[in-house]
Amino acid sequence: MRTPVTSLAHYRVKEGCEDQFLEILDRHEATLRELELITDREAELYVGTEKGVDGPLIVELFDWVDEDAVARAHTHPRISGVWESLAPLCEERGGRPMFEFPTLRRLDRG
Repeated sequence: MRTPVTSLAHYRVKEGCEDQFLEILDRHEATLRELELITDREAELYVGTEKGVDGPLIVELFDWVDEDAVARAHTHPRISGVWESLAPLCEERGGRPMFEFPTLRRLDRG
């Protein structure tokens, strides 16, 4: 049985680029889904700011089908192309990189 892995992607989007960024992010989710790399759970999107740092922070929460899907995405040319189109719309800020992709496993505490 596959164990889903949750990604909590952080994108430090340049001011004024949010709409264009979100359009590409929609394509990102659709491509991941088409390639069966993420689960059927709908991706969640959040926008906010970081303490003491100006500029929008977009957070995307979604579930990879398993840990191997993360590795497969990093080598797939269609996914790489989407990621490359996101880069010009983001920036390093507050000593943090333009993107961060922590992955998490849900704890079953029942």
